[in-house]
Amino acid sequence: MLSEKKVQFIQFMLSANVLRFGNFVTKSGRNTQYFVNTGNYRTGAQLARLGSYYAQLVHHTIGQEFEVMFGPAYKGIPLAAACASALWQEYQIDKPYFFNRKEAKDHGEGGSIVGYQPQSGDRIIYIEDVITAGTAVRETMPILKAFGNVTVPHMFISVDRCEIGQTPGKTAIMEVEEEFGVKVHSIVNVVDIHDFLKESGDPAHAALAQAMEGYMDQYCVLS
Repeated sequence: MLSEKKVQFIQFMLSANVLRFGNFVTKSGRNTQYFVNTGNYRTGAQLARLGSYYAQLVHHTIGQEFEVMFGPAYKGIPLAAACASALWQEYQIDKPYFFNRKEAKDHGEGGSIVGYQPQSGDRIIYIEDVITAGTAVRETMPILKAFGNVTVPHMFISVDRCEIGQTPGKTAIMEVEEEFGVKVHSIVNVVDIHDFLKESGDPAHAALAQAMEGYMDQYCVLS
């Protein structure tokens, strides 16, 4: 049985057209029956509510045992900003955040980082939407490590797709954890979404859940 918090988050993603069902191709080239696009959050109310979900996960997982939040360009930028705002409003935790540019700026202040500049000893938490193959993480981790003696102990995402990465039998998240020493935490995962569809009582949802099962059998590693 899903927790009420998880049910509410899945319903929230559906209402914002962020969680969609149909035929999609992921960045890794896999054909999938569901897709998560956080770029569809587009109102102040949605962003505030999303930030609250992230802040709750961060607060309950690590409290304020970190120095700064990082949101990778582009979709991670509003996620980190929303999380930072909600942490202050709901828990009085005031932490800086920063993000990267896709291309370094060669005028004005220059550089490829906007916002807080990480310092030696900082514990950076990584705020992202989903991890499918881990490609985006591998692209941005060198940016963070370039700051020197910093650590990235935790990553927070909306949905864990539980998908096989580059190594048979291991999810992309398992690989990220092993490769970079980052512990990944998600608000919901693919099993939660599948169970939500099955438990909703809607025949259309039941059919979607059944369609997902073949994909999960082929591409997911479930504990």
